[in-house]
Amino acid sequence: MLVKRDIDAFVAADWPSVADDFDEEAFFGVDAGKQPNPDAWRLGFPDLETYRREWLRQAEEFGQTNFAEDARAAIFDATRLNDIEIDGNRAIARKKFDGRIKRADGAEDRLLWQTLYYCVRKEGRWKICGFTGYLPNPMGAVS
Repeated sequence: MLVKRDIDAFVAADWPSVADDFDEEAFFGVDAGKQPNPDAWRLGFPDLETYRREWLRQAEEFGQTNFAEDARAAIFDATRLNDIEIDGNRAIARKKFDGRIKRADGAEDRLLWQTLYYCVRKEGRWKICGFTGYLPNPMGAVS
């Protein structure tokens, strides 16, 4: 859910295909703003609806961009999810982005951040109950 389904849904701006991946009641998200100092981090997404609106805004903006390459493939190439810590019905997944997508105008979009996803197993499946996102990658780096 955190890589393939997430990327496919984002590229298609298809929120309904990922909506059930979230524990709506418990969900909240912290926006680190790519800042290494936790004092600068904000409760950017106090509920799932706030996150959904921002996710759709970003996905729609992405969809209107003319890329010089397969943007979906470039996102997959930039994405790493190598570390998931599970303890009972709770998990932390560490998803990192490090790559670029070439735009048709000659510029590029830099993908360089990381996200900690907090997950819970409910009714036999994993759901996202929160995250701390837009963290510097690597930590300590300022973009």
